[in-house]
Amino acid sequence: MKKLTTALLTATITVGALTGCQTTPQASSTATQAPAQYVTINSKLLQSYNWQLVDAKRTDGSKISSLFYNPAKPLVLNFMTDGNANRVAFMNTCNNLSAAYDIRNGGVELSNSISTKMLCPEPQEQFDRATMAVVQGKYSVSKRGNQPEMLTIQGPNHVAHFKAIAK
Repeated sequence: MKKLTTALLTATITVGALTGCQTTPQASSTATQAPAQYVTINSKLLQSYNWQLVDAKRTDGSKISSLFYNPAKPLVLNFMTDGNANRVAFMNTCNNLSAAYDIRNGGVELSNSISTKMLCPEPQEQFDRATMAVVQGKYSVSKRGNQPEMLTIQGPNHVAHFKAIAK
């Protein structure tokens, strides 16, 4: 019995020592990813794609969950020219929402937003309100390697990321 206890104790210590000395390789994301390159914003670039929301957080790091209530219908921005005016439509909202936009000082300024006035059920109503808040802010577009362009909107209380998708 004493020999069995000694053998088990020795085996446990050996396994513990070997496990404690093991190292696991850690992938360095900065070593394998190309640095982001910022692209000059212009109407041609914005209108070349639709822009699908992939992440939106408040400044405290919490996710703006009302923008992700239905993963099958994410918020999509569709920039276009309507006659002589530049417009952006906010797709997958309950109400039809859009706004005029101008490119000024390297950024996007929204004005003259319009909306239908349907009475929407609560998750969709919150989605519409959050949409109009998250599109306000400083716009920038970046490109990283072969990945699609990313549109970032940095507001006073949020940051939102949209990936470029085919129209």
